[in-house]
Amino acid sequence: MATVQLFVTCLVDAFAPQVGEAVVDLLERLGLTVEFPFDQTCCGQPAFNAGFHDEARRMAVHTLQVLDTTEGTIVFPSGSCADMMIHHTSELVADDPELAKKARRVAARTRELTTFLVNDLGITDVGATGHGTCTLHHSCHGLRNLGVKSQPEQLLDNIDGLGRVELRDATDCCGFGGMFSLEMPDVSIAMLNKKLDDIEASGTDIVVGGDISCLMHIAGGLHRRESAVEVRHIAEILAEQ
Repeated sequence: MATVQLFVTCLVDAFAPQVGEAVVDLLERLGLTVEFPFDQTCCGQPAFNAGFHDEARRMAVHTLQVLDTTEGTIVFPSGSCADMMIHHTSELVADDPELAKKARRVAARTRELTTFLVNDLGITDVGATGHGTCTLHHSCHGLRNLGVKSQPEQLLDNIDGLGRVELRDATDCCGFGGMFSLEMPDVSIAMLNKKLDDIEASGTDIVVGGDISCLMHIAGGLHRRESAVEVRHIAEILAEQ
């Protein structure tokens, strides 16, 4: 039985622990042993994106020390955090040859959840069941930096009882963008409203995504509109039977 490591991410840990639990349920159902490195903290992405590279480096070094001592694929229920680990952590430690080696080793083992299921395990049907309809929002980092698009589509399309409707401009940003939503709130809100219009126009029951940050942003907007559309992380949908 293969062993994988779960890097749960800060937002899942703090705001949506049910997503982490769903990842564990799903992977164990597929026959994998899931380990959770308890010393894990933030990957450093927020600080990195805000330009605080010294702070981001300290977090990245700690994360590398924790993850490099583990075995197996490191699964992230987040395209943005996986992208940080795969593409940017090495930038922060490039001045240290030993840390740079660790960064390359950890990056090679890092996978976004749906990419791991489809590309690595070759699974497009996890045996999930559902009801109603869903539509899929593609988060920016996963889509543009990791090529995460067809993988979640295939997984959702193979859920018994759940229909998928296309979302107009599904690859457009929801307006969250981490610090962007704080630094340019007016632009962020305008982008969010466009996304919400598209979600409501689709007639879906559920909007699904792979990054809890985007989903929190979208859920807040739908709540303010008093919309009945549910917002779910794809791990929650795939874990249901």
